[in-house]
Amino acid sequence: MSSFPRPACHVFLFVSLLACALTLRCLGQAVDPAAAAPGADGPRAEVSLTDYVIGTGDVLHVSVWDEPLLTVTATVRPDGKISMPLLDDVSVSGMTPDGLQKSLTDKLTRFVHKPRVTVTVQEIHSRLVFITGEVQRPGAYSLVASMNVVQLVARSGGFTDFAKQKKIYVLRANKTTRIDVNYGKVLKGQAPQQNIDLAPGDTVVVP
Repeated sequence: MSSFPRPACHVFLFVSLLACALTLRCLGQAVDPAAAAPGADGPRAEVSLTDYVIGTGDVLHVSVWDEPLLTVTATVRPDGKISMPLLDDVSVSGMTPDGLQKSLTDKLTRFVHKPRVTVTVQEIHSRLVFITGEVQRPGAYSLVASMNVVQLVARSGGFTDFAKQKKIYVLRANKTTRIDVNYGKVLKGQAPQQNIDLAPGDTVVVP
């Protein structure tokens, strides 16, 4: 015979099941990758091998399969080079990750039999655009491919309730050129020339 009266057994079983369910739910939330994802992309990104040009300040990860001593993470120096074991200084600025991958493979054949090289851009610092003011996520955004004002506003989460959409402007990287953008007219197709393609160093200001 059970030491618990039948109603007490039912209550005990219900409480145990509820506790298990809450524990599993908490564990699921703790490891949910979507819950840990950042709101803005910032300078960190994993870039395609074909559509990005490496520049000063970018952080590269060069992996040589089965050769851990040749695998490095390096920042592109102002002279456009990185340092690698066996190869010393390697010029990388102006190359695509795919082109650099092929170049390193050729260079390493003198030391490694059939090297398998992978190049990944881990952080972008040479091609950034900025958005500030009344948007949901102001900050720096990587410019991997072409991007215009409307696209950057979308990537930053859109406007806050206080944004003055008729008074947006773009400061070019040289800080001497200002381009006014009437966002409402741009969306209506009345001023498409104001929806300019952004260049590295440009800042979109949303008052």
